[in-house]
This record gives sequence, structure tokens and C-alpha cells, in this order.
Amino acid sequence: MRAMWRGEISFGLVMIPIRLYAATEHRDVTFRQVHRVDGGRIRFRRVCSVDGEEVPYADVAKGYELPNGEMVVLTDEDMAELPLPTAHGIEVLHFSPTEQVDPIMWERSYYTEPEPNGVRAYALLRDALERSGMVGVAKVALRQRETLAVLRVRDGVLVLVTLMWPDEIRLADFEFLEEDVEVRSQELKMASSLIDSMTVDFDPAQYSDQYREALEELVEAKIEGHEVAAPSAPREEKPVTSLADALRASLAAVESSDGGEGRPASTPARQRPRRSA
Repeated sequence: MRAMWRGEISFGLVMIPIRLYAATEHRDVTFRQVHRVDGGRIRFRRVCSVDGEEVPYADVAKGYELPNGEMVVLTDEDMAELPLPTAHGIEVLHFSPTEQVDPIMWERSYYTEPEPNGVRAYALLRDALERSGMVGVAKVALRQRETLAVLRVRDGVLVLVTLMWPDEIRLADFEFLEEDVEVRSQELKMASSLIDSMTVDFDPAQYSDQYREALEELVEAKIEGHEVAAPSAPREEKPVTSLADALRASLAAVESSDGGEGRPASTPARQRPRRSA
């Protein structure tokens, strides 16, 4: 991996020099826009809407449009003068219980690696943080933008997770939340039984991006000049007449798929403690 950022974690008066690496990457199949007739690449030009001239990238600036349509132009010099106290470091503000950070705020994860002269302090913070069960709430500036973040431990590495700001989380304002919805006790019991019968330990290695795999097969077939096999038609499901019927049918399907053991086929069962009689 190639480091994308160098700085330091400030933990009280302790300074830990680190390197930052993107912990995730998208594996999408990349396409180009081309001319359908001859496969030629479609290229786009930066053209000024005022004089119609193509604009070199060096002359492109940031513009903030006012309600009346006027544009306020911000230069690189203007942006450089903005105060970013966390521009060269990850400032740990305090520590909080992990469960208090709503996952809806999570944005992107980064691995941190200590510089040679910071390994001991890094290991100290890592071990203390893991023992506490907390996360370190921090601020950091990445790509000219200050963001809230948390530090957590994963596989012996301090991971920086950038967070959305609270005012960036949209309110779930739906009309049904104001309705008095009746949930019948028998249906709730069946739904709980269905959840229990489908409960297994989460193992991400079991899952794959089938759409991406199909795209890769399609591209490979095109390269080799082969015909592409059409996917099999989905199995037709029998219509159900009520929510209770759907729950009963779902429970029956789970039980029949694994011989009655109560979990989906080809999925390892999670060991559950036995209930006392």
C-alpha cells in the first residue's frame, strides 16, 4: 500500500508520528464512454459558459454561486488562508463508548502505521484503547476538509474512521412513524422465530459481488468472441395472502432447506448457549 498522508496522532501530550493508508477500495468494473459505432473514446472539454473558450486546468478555480446567479470566485490562495488546526495531525479530543457512535455517521476507514520512532507510543495507545472498549473521538483534516473521526483498534492496528457531521445526517421524517400500527403478538412470535432460525455468525468471506462477477464474465466472453449465456429465470414464488401466511411459509422454507435444523442451507450455524429448562 502507498501512504496517502503523513502526520501525527496527538494523545494528550503524547505525539505519535504515523502514516495513513486507505483501508478499503472499490472493485467495480470500470467502463469508458465510447461511440457506439466505432468504439472511439468520448472526451469532454472544460468550456467557459461566458466566452465559449476551452479553459486550461491551471485556470480553473472554485466558485460559490449566489441566489441571484452571481459567482464568488475563490482562489487557491484564499483556501490556503483558512484556519485548519488539525491540518498536520489527528487530534484526539476525548474517548467515548463505542456503542455511542451511530454507524450511520461512519464514512471511510483508514489504516494508521507508526513511524519507526513512534512504535512504542503507538502500541501503548492501541493496547490501552483496546482494553478500555472505547473509541478515541478526534478531528483531522483530509483533502482540505476538516472532519470528525474516531480511532478504533482492528487486528492490532489503529484505524481512523471519518464521520459525517451531525448536520449532514438527514432526519427520517416519514408519515408512517406517526401512525398507530398494530403488531399482533402471534405474528411477532413467528417473526422472532424466523430471526432466530436465520441467525448465524457474520462471515463476510461468504458473500461476493455477483453482479460484478457477471460483468467480468461478460467482458471476458466479449474478448474471446463467445456467446454469453443468459442467466436462469428466477423461481416463481407462490403468492401469500397475509403477513401471517408469509411468516409461516418463510419458517417452513428455512426448516426444509437445512433438514429442520433452523438455519439457511450452506451457512454455518452459530453456536448458541443452551437454554435452561
